[in-house]
Amino acid sequence: MTTTTEPAEKKGPNSFGILKRFGPLLFLLALVVVFTALKPSFIDPINVFNIMRQISITGLIALGMTFVILTAGIDLSVGSLLAFCGMVAAVVAKGGTANSMSLSAGGGQGFGWFAALLAAVVVGSLAGGVQGLAITRLKVPPFVVTLGGLTIFRGLTLTLSNGGPISGFDASMRWFGTGLVGPVPVPVIIFAVAALLCHLVLRYTRYGRAVYAVGGNAEAARLSGLRVDRILISVYVIVGFFAGLAAFVLSARLNSSEAVAGIGYELTVISAVVIGGTSLFGGIGSVGGTVVGAALIGVLQNGLQFNNVSSYTQSIVIGLILIVAVAFDRWLKSRSRS
Repeated sequence: MTTTTEPAEKKGPNSFGILKRFGPLLFLLALVVVFTALKPSFIDPINVFNIMRQISITGLIALGMTFVILTAGIDLSVGSLLAFCGMVAAVVAKGGTANSMSLSAGGGQGFGWFAALLAAVVVGSLAGGVQGLAITRLKVPPFVVTLGGLTIFRGLTLTLSNGGPISGFDASMRWFGTGLVGPVPVPVIIFAVAALLCHLVLRYTRYGRAVYAVGGNAEAARLSGLRVDRILISVYVIVGFFAGLAAFVLSARLNSSEAVAGIGYELTVISAVVIGGTSLFGGIGSVGGTVVGAALIGVLQNGLQFNNVSSYTQSIVIGLILIVAVAFDRWLKSRSRS
């Protein structure tokens, strides 16, 4: 702001700006190099597509979580909501719970893949909307509302399924989880299309600018005429929609919907968004960063598995990276103010 700061800005912000914008991508590339050096088969096409399949499920939810965190909110219920939506989709696909343990497709007794998909995304969107209403109308913090949702949706899942899985879907539904278009898995295509649409919405639409405005300063957004409560409700509807879509794809991939599905997804999804550069304090972030964050976690998990690192240690590593990412975000904000 003064002439004394200009020399530092000419010399420093190039490296500082690059680190701010491309830090997660550079870290991702470094991980790929390290894991490839340890085991060259890490970059075999089969393993690369396996990583892409893995990140497509949590990546879909992370797209919705990006909208929520951009408004300085949080949703801890996404893993449980995924399980509930997946169970609803399974009940619709099988036509009930009577043959829930059968691995056969059920002889056409269900309502088909489209009805199952529609049920999953509608239930997810409604659940997200209810949580958004509780946050805006009852003035309960998002952390508390969605923490309650985490237990409620898991309980609803267990009630609906009687604690067991529902398995055995027809080939048309399984295609969405295991099918290929050329060499590319269908879940990856779904994730890519969803990411592109979310990017266009946030970058080029009035609604996207409103989401950033609410996250940057909700009171200023309200004074400027934005319907802040409606925007807040809408972002929870969006994350609920993506939880339902991810639930459908996961059930199709596993040929089963399980009451224990989605456990721990909250950490993975929030980590992907925050590591990708979206600020937990709202107003800063992008879909591109979220995609990089999801890829980074997928590469990290796969690389650790490739090198026989236990799943317990993987959780420790991801948790540490999340803490570092938040600390880095706060450091960047303090540097930007100075």
